[in-house]
Amino acid sequence: MNWVHDVEFIQCLYIIAFALFIYGLMGLTGPRTAVRGNKIAAVGMALAVIATLLLPGMGNWWLIVLGVVIGTVVGVPAARNVKMTAMPQMVALFNGVGGGAVALIAWVEFRHSNGFDGEPAYVAIASLFAAIIGSVSFWGSNVAFAKLQELISGRPVSIGKLQQPLNLLLLLVAVGCSVAIVAGSSSEILIILVLVAAAVLGFTVVLPIGGADMPVVISLLNAFTGLSAAATGIALNNTALIVAGMIVGASGSILTNLMAKAMNRSIPAIVAGGFGGTVTASAGAVEGGTVRSTSAADAAVQLAYASQVIVVPGYGMAVAQAQHAVREMAELLEEKGISVYYAIHPVAGRMPGHMNVLLAEADVPYDQLKEMDEINGEFSRTDVTLVIGANDVTNPAARTDPGSPIFGMPILNVDESRSIIVLKRGMSSGFAGVDNALFFDPKTSMLFGDAKASVGTVIEELKAL
Repeated sequence: MNWVHDVEFIQCLYIIAFALFIYGLMGLTGPRTAVRGNKIAAVGMALAVIATLLLPGMGNWWLIVLGVVIGTVVGVPAARNVKMTAMPQMVALFNGVGGGAVALIAWVEFRHSNGFDGEPAYVAIASLFAAIIGSVSFWGSNVAFAKLQELISGRPVSIGKLQQPLNLLLLLVAVGCSVAIVAGSSSEILIILVLVAAAVLGFTVVLPIGGADMPVVISLLNAFTGLSAAATGIALNNTALIVAGMIVGASGSILTNLMAKAMNRSIPAIVAGGFGGTVTASAGAVEGGTVRSTSAADAAVQLAYASQVIVVPGYGMAVAQAQHAVREMAELLEEKGISVYYAIHPVAGRMPGHMNVLLAEADVPYDQLKEMDEINGEFSRTDVTLVIGANDVTNPAARTDPGSPIFGMPILNVDESRSIIVLKRGMSSGFAGVDNALFFDPKTSMLFGDAKASVGTVIEELKAL
């Protein structure tokens, strides 16, 4: 059985694991292959873990078993029981745990090597880089979780003009202590200062960021965790950590950039904070500020006599768990010969793909889910657009009002439809904290109430027609 611990055999396991990582990631590019891709990548991770455990000199088996048991007991029920509306904050929390683990590993390595004494410089540099980025990711992710879970306010919290100088000071403290360690100091107080300064930096970077930017922040912190894991892999000479960390870091960085473009926001502007969560206009401040309400019966009549209907889902639909009722309503309309499509904005909901997963859960056909660029040309040919809980992604002020904080953000061209029905509990603003001019459009009717209950009533009225 000596071949089991053979280095070449272990490297072969790693290569197979990495191939499965990449193949699984490719499967995540489409809803039809996403589940399979996730399972393939999970098999790859299992192989990587097995290969790591087979490394010569691996010990502390009881601690490893204890860690696996604790992780399983906490992780499996959390993942199985989480609601789709809470998925973004669970992603933030689990991502933060990865960053925290990397930061602790750096501390352990510092203690184990007496301040990296006798270690090559690259080991110390990689470990300290991982300590800083991992700590920022852990504490920043916890702030993001608290904002999304509404444990703290989603509004920007900052100290004004002093915010960025404070962030810079904290970064300089962390980097300065790291330089002192690399230069040869073995004082443990220095590594503690590195971790504490980075922890406070995680707080001070994420707290000033408003709710509208939180999906981008989660993606950015995910990229940070990946990069810190890769750095730890370099320090520990662990191939699995290097490759897996770089995949996470690269994919997270690409996703962050794509989401920032979808919001017409630069990543530095997002990190600077201060956007989202504060209402910038009152209902009366919107030009032509008259809101028309409608009833489920009138909405059903409009839908029944349409030739094409587009449904625009948003976070409000997720909160109301209305996706199954929406699918049932769409099937009734299709039975009447009406074409039904779903317009998916890149940042609808609180994370990329949020609406896709919700609708797929309700067995909505994949070919009816249309991305923004694909569906925007259809709105002008659409008789009725049904907006269910979406807000900022349909706001025409993004095109027409240079003074709006969301000006320039690509939106769904809902206002080009012949008529619009908006299902919403009230007139509250979206994550960006600005009123939606679409609600005051003469073509728009508001159907107030819980989305699931409202769609259910519309279904009953459609059946009666």
